[in-house]
Amino acid sequence: MLTLADPLEHARRIHGDRIAVVDGETRMTYRALHERCERLAGALQHLGVGRGDRVAVLAANGHRYVEATCALPAYGMVVVPLNTRLAEPELRAILADCGARVLLADRDPGALRQCVDRVVSMPDDYEAMLAGRAIPRRFAVDENDPAALFYTGGTTGKSKGVILTHRNLVANAFHKVVACSLDASDVFLAAPPMFHVAGVAPLVGLVWNGARSVTVPSFDADKCLDVIERERITVFMPVPTMLASLVARQQAAARDVSSLRMLGHAGAPIANALIEAAHATFPSSEIAQFYGATETSSIVTCFRHEEAAIGTPRLGSCGRAVAGVSVRVVRPDGIECPPGEAGEIAVRGPNVTAGYWHDPAATSAALVDGWYRTGDVGVMDADGFLFVVDRIKDMIVSGAENVYSIEVEDILYRHPAVIEAAVFGVPDDRWGEAVYAIVVVERRAPSEDDFVAELKEHCRRSIAGYKVPKRIEVRTEPLPKSGPGKVLKRVLRHAHWEGRRS
Repeated sequence: MLTLADPLEHARRIHGDRIAVVDGETRMTYRALHERCERLAGALQHLGVGRGDRVAVLAANGHRYVEATCALPAYGMVVVPLNTRLAEPELRAILADCGARVLLADRDPGALRQCVDRVVSMPDDYEAMLAGRAIPRRFAVDENDPAALFYTGGTTGKSKGVILTHRNLVANAFHKVVACSLDASDVFLAAPPMFHVAGVAPLVGLVWNGARSVTVPSFDADKCLDVIERERITVFMPVPTMLASLVARQQAAARDVSSLRMLGHAGAPIANALIEAAHATFPSSEIAQFYGATETSSIVTCFRHEEAAIGTPRLGSCGRAVAGVSVRVVRPDGIECPPGEAGEIAVRGPNVTAGYWHDPAATSAALVDGWYRTGDVGVMDADGFLFVVDRIKDMIVSGAENVYSIEVEDILYRHPAVIEAAVFGVPDDRWGEAVYAIVVVERRAPSEDDFVAELKEHCRRSIAGYKVPKRIEVRTEPLPKSGPGKVLKRVLRHAHWEGRRS
């Protein structure tokens, strides 16, 4: 039985003198990381935090976030990363739901103080606690105990607390190490927010291997490119919106990114045009696609060397199931779809969540006969390569024809003026739903009507007429996004559907 105490202890014993974390000017060895984790756990126990108690973190990426993520589960507590982009009422609801005892915060928590027993400000209170050198008690921790509560990004509705156990995160660490060929020589750029599972899940495998994590407080394409050059980053896994920005800024001002052996992407569907642009911009780096969810502790499938699929029908696949995970595509009755038929993606494995915090109804709906129903529409080919074509809630049914938004978005992204695109269904008296697109451009065209007509003709050259957006809205401001960087289509749809359906 392994828990999250094991990688931390292993790193201390085997990799003690190796650099574990780089955070600006701070460079910390694994021996120092282990000592600070021990002091943090002891200090929290001194405050009355016990086995199974929840401790929330509201902070930007940094070495203290790494310490909390490693220390709390290792000493029997449960870490609750909070999305820093949420409004105060949303954060209050999460703290009330999880019953957190303590909040670690690098900003003024305001009224959130009323939701917990104690707020520990970072860095001042935090560093003062660690200076106390309290020795922690080792609680007996079982692999099935909760290690973390991640509240879903809310791209399709209200956030739910996803329980990830020690077993879930340990399993995912093995899956990720194998899938990404991680070893002690790797230098990982931790730029995606650590309040998201994709931001912290890689840490477990990196710690186990004695690899190095370089944190940046938040994603900024130019700063990330500078860090890749300066720290000789070898692995970076942004979400597609981040990857698009990275491509644009590298094209505008090239840095030495020759150290980058793997440029992965995950967290949301991606347009094929962006994959092609990433390969053209980072030609010496392997491009890899990963698919997963908060409920699966991160990765489920992997497509290595995605650039080799450019120009083939396989481009756009998120790959095959990683070792240790089972994936299938099923019909509503649970029967597995034959190759080529669209259905819901279902996942089974030791990485799959134990359920939702205090929500048995949601747990029963998502976990069916040992399989996690993802809510994603997928197609699997005869060789086991999975294509994620849409969220079930994002699929558009227009005149009895299914339209998958990512397919239309991919075509829109191929127009040189389009920076961002979001496609969704809106009410239509004749067809039930009509395809609606919002595109973001750098500057508006002199004649917007002519530009919209040009975009529609651009689409007609590549996709069937019923898939071409009936209306295209042009914006110059970025689309609304969740903390992890996913476009919030529910926000975009709301004005069109308000009063007509939930």
